[in-house]
Parts: sequence; structure tokens; C-alpha cells
Amino acid sequence: MAGAGEIDEGFYSRQLYVLGHEAMRRMGAAQVLIAGMRGLGVEIAKNVILSGVKSVTVQDEGQGEWSDLSSQFFLQESYLGQNRATCSLKQLAALNPHVLVSAHPGPLNENLLQQYQVVVLTDSSLDDQKRFGEFCHSRGIRFIVADTKGLCGQLFCDFGEEFKVLDRDGETPVSVMIERITKDNPGVVICTDDQKHGLSDGSKVIFSEVQGMTELNTLGPVEIKVCGQYSFSICDTSVFSEYKRGGVVTEVKQSHTLHFKSLNEALNENELLILNDYGKVTRHNTLHLAFQALHRFVKEQKRLPHSWCQSDADSLVAIVKELNAVAKLEELDEAAIRSLSYTARGDLAPMNAFFGGLAAQEVIKACSGKFTPLQQWMYFDALECLPEAESVSLAKSSFLPKSSRYDGQIAVFGSEFQEKLGRQKYFLVGAGAIGCELLKNFALIGLGAGEEGHITVTDMDFIERSNLNRQFLFRSKDIGKPKSEVAANAVCEMNPQMKITAHQNRLDPDSEGVYDYNFFTGLDGVAAALDNVEARVYLDGRCVQHQKPMLEGGTLGCQGHTLVVVPHLTEPYGPAKSSSGNAIPLCTLKNFPHRIEHTLQWARDQFEGLFKQTPENVNLFLRDPKFIERTLTHGDAEALEILQGVWSSLKDMDSGGQRPKSWEDCVSWARCKWETLYNNDICQLLHCFPPQEVTASGLPFWSGTKRCPHPLTFDPSNTTHMEYVMAAANLYGQLFGIKGSRDLASIRKVLEKVQVPTFTPKSSVKIHLTDKEMEEERQKEGDDAEKARLEELKGKLSLVKSSTQMFPIDFEKDDDSNFHMDYIVAASNLRAENYDIPPADRHQSKRIAGRIIPAIATTTAAVAGLMCLELFKLVQGHEKIGSYRTAFLNLAVQYFVLSQPCRPQSFEVAGRKFTLWDDFLVEGRGSNQQEMTLADLIKYIKEKHGLNVCGLFYGPAILYIGQEDRLKMSVSDVVKMVTKADIPPHKKVLELIPSFEEDEDCETVPAIRYRLV
Repeated sequence: MAGAGEIDEGFYSRQLYVLGHEAMRRMGAAQVLIAGMRGLGVEIAKNVILSGVKSVTVQDEGQGEWSDLSSQFFLQESYLGQNRATCSLKQLAALNPHVLVSAHPGPLNENLLQQYQVVVLTDSSLDDQKRFGEFCHSRGIRFIVADTKGLCGQLFCDFGEEFKVLDRDGETPVSVMIERITKDNPGVVICTDDQKHGLSDGSKVIFSEVQGMTELNTLGPVEIKVCGQYSFSICDTSVFSEYKRGGVVTEVKQSHTLHFKSLNEALNENELLILNDYGKVTRHNTLHLAFQALHRFVKEQKRLPHSWCQSDADSLVAIVKELNAVAKLEELDEAAIRSLSYTARGDLAPMNAFFGGLAAQEVIKACSGKFTPLQQWMYFDALECLPEAESVSLAKSSFLPKSSRYDGQIAVFGSEFQEKLGRQKYFLVGAGAIGCELLKNFALIGLGAGEEGHITVTDMDFIERSNLNRQFLFRSKDIGKPKSEVAANAVCEMNPQMKITAHQNRLDPDSEGVYDYNFFTGLDGVAAALDNVEARVYLDGRCVQHQKPMLEGGTLGCQGHTLVVVPHLTEPYGPAKSSSGNAIPLCTLKNFPHRIEHTLQWARDQFEGLFKQTPENVNLFLRDPKFIERTLTHGDAEALEILQGVWSSLKDMDSGGQRPKSWEDCVSWARCKWETLYNNDICQLLHCFPPQEVTASGLPFWSGTKRCPHPLTFDPSNTTHMEYVMAAANLYGQLFGIKGSRDLASIRKVLEKVQVPTFTPKSSVKIHLTDKEMEEERQKEGDDAEKARLEELKGKLSLVKSSTQMFPIDFEKDDDSNFHMDYIVAASNLRAENYDIPPADRHQSKRIAGRIIPAIATTTAAVAGLMCLELFKLVQGHEKIGSYRTAFLNLAVQYFVLSQPCRPQSFEVAGRKFTLWDDFLVEGRGSNQQEMTLADLIKYIKEKHGLNVCGLFYGPAILYIGQEDRLKMSVSDVVKMVTKADIPPHKKVLELIPSFEEDEDCETVPAIRYRLV
């Protein structure tokens, strides 16, 4: 745990990568008041408390009602009739031990408001919004209004007359290397072609390490104008010195001041409306008036409009038209006004999740000065969730309250839809951040909570402390327990009617015995809450195979996306896109790093090679008699490296090996390894390519992305040098079961006695400049010396009778006591020093080397809310593609794009159009249970689909390309013969890929799904 005033990095780990330490410190001083503890209020409070402000006070005068339970996840049936704020307090306070949470069950007044830096109103009247908005504006209190009514919602921000934004978008400042700079007016900077500069007009940059045109190094921030993806112009450089080489350009983040109007003043400012759904270009203007009209209706009638009441809708439309006499909108969306009236009594968990995420993000902005706040109004609706038929045929009584926990939802969709939700059978893959939010929403809306319904959730992970900041169903007492089980139990407490089965299986081909044909055919749909593309692609493939819809969503910091996959209507998630373009070339890692990412990846590779791969090879050698034989098939160069590592690890140090007998031996090994990596290897590189080396074309070799290195000299008084030795020695000791030490003084004493071998660079060493050269060298047969060395190693290893197993180490970034990150940080920063690359602190190093995905609860809540709005449409069976939405959002800059999903791409076979959803389903067994022969199958496809099969494939196996002897065999027997394996019992459908005489050149054809049951 962190001390007073410190940030608890273990708890806030993933959020810190979104906000940064400075913003978190500013938030840690902020006191926030959230008024209204219905569904939206508790959602905002949950997200704000998780974010880590100083204190949160929740206010509500009201008592819990049945309709609250449809979205207020911290209220239970036993709390009905009790104050909402006080009933929610215990659960809210348990979310984050660093935040002081209190409840105020009394009324709102100015004396209360003036104690806070940020005030949020939910479920409030327009009169209160105006009154308290003016008070907050006059006193510099950040003021936020959030409200949802059925399938519509609004958000408003007023951060005062002047509000300073310190960082508009939270993106890491751009840093690129320079290829050359022209001497001109204006001067043009051309960057190296390893990455696009990503700057925009008006960005400001500073220069460093420029040789020749050194005037730029001392110039303050310079404004740029983009010329192209790799170039931009700057100031007049015509009077500067001639550019020689090198240089780094770094973006300088600029703060800016925003000016806000009070709510009363902003009510009539249409330009302050933020557009968010390109399918509804003008609707937000109408909703701006409709919400004002709704406030007037409630004030006059002392109630909200009745659900699906025509006369109340007429009244609301009349009030909007009256308001428009002043606003003068050219076009009013009367259908939207009526829908708002019909559904205003609704209180929907997905809407509250979405707006709760957005509103909480605005609180974070108000407290931290990070990111761009909303200016100033935003409206959002999901009215396309309503039945696609023009008129609702259900009786009005279907929408009346029933003293049910779903009353807030029944008011919108009716009781029949609620029963249908309860009958659903869904499969949720992932119980992490999005998974927790989805399960919460499932419990609130009653998905699978009926007699026939069911939810299956699987997640192989166990709860870690860093999860607690955004996976809100988990508490400290749950650390070490399976995520799926704890999450399932938590939502069953929210809604005891839920029926959930929790698994700890990874979703991949190995679990197809569990998630088989029968499992998938019994589902109504699938929700993906996964954190990697490969798993999404696999799950998508299973959904296409079994014709099931899939909801998919993901986040990266403040950015999020959602996708709905509807069989035959939308395109699937699709195959994985190649990410090789982002891979760092091996020659860059090995010899020519120029960014801290390169040195960190190099340090990770060092860790894996020294502390994992070599010990694993040793253990394999000790237990597998064919290890050497198998290793020799890798090529001479790789085999030599592997076998040398194995022999060295088996042979004691006093016999010429690397196996330690004592802690002192481990320290000696670490010191010698330091010398090899940071002195000897660099001396060898500079021997091959001296600092003044020029290329064949006469240009400097060390220029552009090639930074000229310099060797380091070990200094026991240098902290980083000693951190490397301590971490490396302790990790090396762990491999052999030798106890280490953190006592630097004793390590220095050991170092005094270490004999470091002298090193002389060799002219025979070849250093590769490209990955292609490296690969060619690796595959090339070894020379006589290498072959002799291999034979020698084989002989030595054959004499090894027995040895103790080693203890390989799996990299774990989140345990600060295990030396793993100590090693990575020191190893990377020493290499960075070799190449004059700015070092990275531990926090930044952990993110890059640990491949941590930045995450924050606000985005997660918003994404899960949008996913569940699409769920409403799937359960109703919406058939129009225009009813569905794909979403991309960035809460940091209030960027929202909601658009219609893409239709599935079509392809032609013999003049007929198909999509990936199409297949040829074949019942492999007739009524007599006798299985088809291969000839029967080919005949069936000909008769049923008019296509002549000339080839048939099962995965990589060729089942048929004209072999007549196979035609009389059953299809499954052909599969077994060709694959030389039995068909697993769970495999009820074989996916066969045909080739047709009519169109043999088709790259894509519908699969034959051959059912064995």
C-alpha cells in the first residue's frame, strides 16, 4: 500500500498509463458531490470512486422503489422504502480504500455545494439545474448535469469562465529521428522512414542531438506545418549552419484555456451541441428542446408521461413546438419526441452504463485538467432499440409497473420482451473489466434470469490486485480466486434470479470438447469480452460456423469500440490482420537500437534467453534422449548456440562452464555478463564499423536511425550498474536454487575479487545490417570450425551422466519483489546509455516491456453499455441493418462515431453470390443412421446445389482430388485415413472445403458443414 500522499501504483497500475502521475495527484485532492442515487447516479459514483479522487459524497433524499432495481446495482429488494444514498454507501465505499465516501440523505443547497470542487446532478429538475448551475458557475465549481430517460440521455458540462486544459488528448508526445534538414526559408525537416511523424499543423516541437545545424538544439518550441507523412516545415533555417547528421525532434504538449457558459445561458446555444450519431444528423437539436419540454411537462403534471400514452406524447410535441417558436429549428424530429414521451418512465441499465462512463470521465477532466472536456451539451439516443414495426401492438397494460425488479425496463419494452430476455441462453467469454460490466448489465436487465434461461461465463485468469481498479465486481479478499466464479457470485447477489455457470477454460481448439456443437447450437448468442485479437478471431469463427450472433467490444485507455455481428446481415469480425508491420527488426534490436522501445524489447529478449529458454533447454536435455538429435535439425548456427548454452549451464565455473556453486559465483557471472553486453559487444561493433565509417555511396554509416554507440565502464558507485548486477545475480541464483541477497555493500565486496576477462575485438566477426542477412546466415550450413565445435559439444554432452534440474523463470511484471522488472529496467537503460537514448523510468518500462494495455473504468462502462443496447436489438430479432450500430469512441476528446455495420462481403462461385455466412449443410447420416460415402456427398452437392465437386479438403489435409478408391468409403473414414487420427467424440460437424469444376480458381467458396449426428 502507498503512504500518505503517494499513489498506490499496484492498485492504479493500468489507469496510471491512461492519466499519468501528475493528473492522478491532482485528482487525489478533489472532492466530488454526486446528487441522485438511481441507476445513473450510482454508475457515475462507481466510476469516479474507482478513479481515485480524494472524496465522494452521494446525495439523495428519495427512497428505493421497484423501478430502481432495473439499473441501481447496489440496491436490493430488502432496501425498498429506505434512503438510496445510505443504502448504497457500504458497497460504494468498498470499491476503493483510498477514497473517502460519505452519504447525504438531506436536500441539496448552496451550503452543501460550496464544499466541493465538482458537482454532478442526476435525476434533477431543470429549475434545480439552473439554480445550482448559476451558483457553481459564479464560484468556480465545476458543474455537470447527466440524465437518462428511457432510451434518450443528455450530458452538460460547465467548468467555469476559464478552465485550463493541460493535455488535450493524453497521447504520448511524438518523437522521431531526423534524416536531414534543408537550409531554407522555411526549413524542411525530413524524418527517417521507419515511422510516420504523426504531427499536425500548429504542433510545436523541440530539437536535440542535431549535428551541424546546432542552432536548432537551443531553440525553444518551434511551430510546424505538415508537408507530408515524413516531413514538415519549420522556421527560417537559411542563416543556420549546414546540417550534418543526426537529431531527434520531440513534440511539446501545449496547454490551452477553455471558456464555459452557465447552463441557463447555454440552453439557447445550439452550437454547443455535440453530434454523435451520423445516422441521426439533426436529432440532437430536437432532443435539446424535447428534454426542456419534458421538464415543463413534469412541472405541470407532477409526473412523467405515461408509457406509450398517445395523449401525453401529443402534449409533449405541443410543448416542443412552442419552444421551437423561439429556437427556430428548421426541422423537428416529431417521431423522436413521441418516442421520448413513450419511454421516459424507463430506467435502463445500458443507457446508464454509457452515460455513467461519459459523465465520470468529465469528472476526471474537471479534477485533473487532463483531456478535452465536453463543450457543452451532448445528446444520445438508442431509439432504434424499439420494435422495428411502426406501431406497438402490445396492450398498454404490458408496460405498467408490476412490482418487479424489471419495472424500469418493462416501462420501455413491455412484459413480453422481459420474459423473452429471461429465456435467453448466452455465452460470455471473459470476466475481466468489460466482462464484469457486461455481467452487471445482464443481471440488471434479467438476461437468462427466467426458468429456461442461462448464462455461461468462462475466464482462465485469477484475480490480481491491479484488477481491482476497474473490474468492479472484485475486492481485495478475492485476490487469487478465479475471475469467472467471483464475478458470477457477485452478480447473483445483485439479482438472485440469475442462473450462471462459471468456467475457467481458455477458449481455443483444446476446449472444443466442452464448447462443442451441442453447446453452441443451444445458445441464443455470444458476448466477447476478450483482450486479444487472436481469441476474438477464433470465437468469431465458431459463431459463423454455428450461425450465432456475437457482441464484441474492446478498450485501449480512453478509446473504445463495439461491434455487433448478426448472421447473414453484417460482416463477421473477420480474420486477424497481420501485425508484423509493427515488429522491430532483429538487426535493430541486436545492433542498431534508436528508441527506448528497442532497448526494452532487447532487455526482455535477454531475460527470456538467460532465465527461461536456456534453463528449459537444459531440463529438456536431461529428460529427453532425443534432444540433441532434434536440436541439430534447427541448422548449425542455432544448434551451436543452444547446445553451447546447455553445456555451459551443466559445467561448473571452475571447469570452464557457467554453473555456479555459491552466491559469489552468481555475482561474478552477473559482473562478467555486464562487461560482455555493455562494453565488449559495443567495442566489437565499433571495431567493425568505426564512428567515422562511410557507406559505399560516401554517406556517414552512423546516421539516420543508426546511432553511434559508445562502450560503458563498470562503476560500482553507479546505481544502475549495481542494480543490473544485483538483479542479474539474484535471478541467476534462482535458476540453480541459490539464495541471493539485496545487500549492496556485500555485493560490492564480492565484486572486488571478480576477475573480468580481457577482451580484444576480432576482425573475423561479421555483423549483419539487415534481417535478411541474419536469416541467410542462420540457414547457411556451418563451416568446418562450427561443425567441429558441434561435434565436440555432442561428445561432451554425451558424457553427462546426470545433473540437477534448473528452475526456469516466467516473466512476471507486477511483482516488485521478484527482480524481474529490476533486471529489465537496468538492462534497458544501460543499453540506452550505450546509444545515447533517453532512459525510461520503471513505470514506463513496465508498460512497454510488460505489454500492458492502459485501461480505465469509464471507457469500460461506456463500451459495455453500448454492447447491451445492441443486445436489446438482437433479442427482439431486428432484421434491418440500419437498426444496428458499430461504435468508435474516445472519451479523452469527446469523439464518438456511431455508424451502421458493414454488410458481409460477397463472393461468386459459378455465377452465384455467397457470403461467409453461407455454407452447404449436409446431414451425414440418413434416417437409417448409415453414413454417407464420399460418392454420396459429391452426388448430394451436385443434385442440391448444381455444383460438381472436383476436390475436397479438411484443414491442410487433401481428402479427394479424383482418387476413385476413396469414393466408396464413408466421409469420416476418409478423414480418419488421411489425417491418421480418430475424429474426437465432441466433433459433431466436419468443415470440408470443396473445389468445384465450375470455378476451380475461386479463392473463397462456401464450406460444406458435414453433420455426423
